[in-house]
Amino acid sequence: MAMTVHCDIVSAEEAIFSGLVEVVVAAGVGGDLGVMPGHAALVTALQPGPVRIVKQNGEEEVFYVSGGFIEVQPNSVTVLADTALRAGNIDEAAALEAQKHAEQALENQSGEFDYSRAASQLAEATAQLRTLQQIRKKMGMS
Repeated sequence: MAMTVHCDIVSAEEAIFSGLVEVVVAAGVGGDLGVMPGHAALVTALQPGPVRIVKQNGEEEVFYVSGGFIEVQPNSVTVLADTALRAGNIDEAAALEAQKHAEQALENQSGEFDYSRAASQLAEATAQLRTLQQIRKKMGMS
């Protein structure tokens, strides 16, 4: 049996996942971060994007987080995010529309334009779509 560590993925609204995992992979601000049992303790910020876990039975699951933090302790990993979704719950059409709208807003800046908000919306929509692409790649779909 593989070594495991307890993992919690929580958002401001609810706990999304809690259980034993072999690996957690997340997009940290300094690059991708892979956490396995015995990893050194750390806390780092996360970028919007996918968080992939491999459960103790070998099954993989992918989540989308809007950013937040990951805390690694000797016996636990906690992902704290403002928004966290199971990747299967992402509305691809809504994410594509949000991405298109944000790109248009950035191209056609007007008097009351909020650049940082449009850039943030574009980054979040792109991260959601990247999460869906990662799932399709894992499942052998194109």
